[in-house]
Amino acid sequence: MMLKIKYVLFLCFVFAFQAKADDAYTADAAKVLKKQILQEAKWALAQVPITVTAQNSPRSAGGKHDYFSEGDYWWPDPTNPKAPYIQKDGLTNPDNFVAHRHALIRFSKIIGALASAYKITGDEKYVKHALLHLKAWLVNAETLMNPNLLFAQAIQGRFTGRGIGIIDTIQLMEVAQGVLVMQHSKAADNEALAAIKKWFADYLTWLTTHQYGKDEMNAENNHGTCWTMQVASFAKLTENKALLNFCRERYQTVHLPNQMAADGSFPRETKRTKPFGYSLFNLDAMATLCQILSDNETNLWAFQLADGRSIKKGIEYLYPFVNDKSLWPFQKDVMHWENWPVAQPFLLFGANAYQNETWFKTWKKLDHQPRDEEVIRNLPIRNPLIWM
Repeated sequence: MMLKIKYVLFLCFVFAFQAKADDAYTADAAKVLKKQILQEAKWALAQVPITVTAQNSPRSAGGKHDYFSEGDYWWPDPTNPKAPYIQKDGLTNPDNFVAHRHALIRFSKIIGALASAYKITGDEKYVKHALLHLKAWLVNAETLMNPNLLFAQAIQGRFTGRGIGIIDTIQLMEVAQGVLVMQHSKAADNEALAAIKKWFADYLTWLTTHQYGKDEMNAENNHGTCWTMQVASFAKLTENKALLNFCRERYQTVHLPNQMAADGSFPRETKRTKPFGYSLFNLDAMATLCQILSDNETNLWAFQLADGRSIKKGIEYLYPFVNDKSLWPFQKDVMHWENWPVAQPFLLFGANAYQNETWFKTWKKLDHQPRDEEVIRNLPIRNPLIWM
């Protein structure tokens, strides 16, 4: 009995020590980001809501409330303009319809900035303004976005939408997390919060039951990781414990064993035409999964396979190339090579999980406000403070 009591006290000490360490990194990150957060929140306060209903494309098979985007690497056939589009992997077609994607990213930026500012100041004005945008996108009948992605990443002459398009809504993760951060504010609108959570619950149902969602879930590269990352984020907001457990199991039994090589690299990403950017992106997604899903019962930061593969090994593999890109052993990305890396969230989350000051210092000195559209789109966590 005495040994059991001592063990319980030891665990309490460990959790208390870890919590104190985590608080220290959160405080350090806040110091790094405070000026930027307040500047971005000032910008966000001046923005009016713009949802998918503001613009549409004649190439969309959907309606006014349906999100629409087109496959990035698909181009008109130069031999026959009326023929189905042809693929050029890694090369983005500049004539694609991107208005909805830009609006979604803008929405994410606004909510992320306002939630971050509320977290460090406690000022209710940020919550009040966030609610205007949240209601416009997710509640108001005239301007809301339908809770599905039936028409995302369409390909002219081939598909009106694809499961692969689900990756576009990684931008909604900081919206969901922002709601979590702000939901207990005095300025929160309980009726609106219920409607917002219902929207995410409806979207989760679509993500997990429609064939597009099933296709994306079973993707063997970053798309599969990002499906699980989104589901985990939205399930946390809606308190869907069954889906949270499903995501934990999927990380442990599918993503990590099927995607990571023995050295910590991601072979399915390194064989692409943008191997560096995709490797960073997939590691960010896996680290974010660990950040979302780890709790006192399941610590994914400590999880490793029998052969030693783990999220820590992934960060250890990629870190030297983040610190010095000239060491990258694979080909350079065909586009945007010069724009990577930025302040990758896996560096901050990993530094926090493993108390690694070197990773934190590297995160601190990298670009926290990227301007390149490709980087912004593939950086799902731009407001890390709301996740810590």
